[in-house]
Amino acid sequence: MVPSFRKFVGMVALVVFVIVYALVAMVVGDSPGIQSAPTLVQFVYFAVAGLFWVVPAGAIIWWMERGGKSRT
Repeated sequence: MVPSFRKFVGMVALVVFVIVYALVAMVVGDSPGIQSAPTLVQFVYFAVAGLFWVVPAGAIIWWMERGGKSRT
């Protein structure tokens, strides 16, 4: 795959992923199970949910950059 096209596809995938992830995290965070939980449980949920998106985003960025180097 051409590196510039790979970066375009990766950028679109990253934007779509972050939007969908944020919406899902908000819906889960607003569910009665989380809302009725103690404050510490809510804090832990939102801390983990707020940081976990970095792992798949890093994988997408790694994939985008992986094809950029010419193989000789």
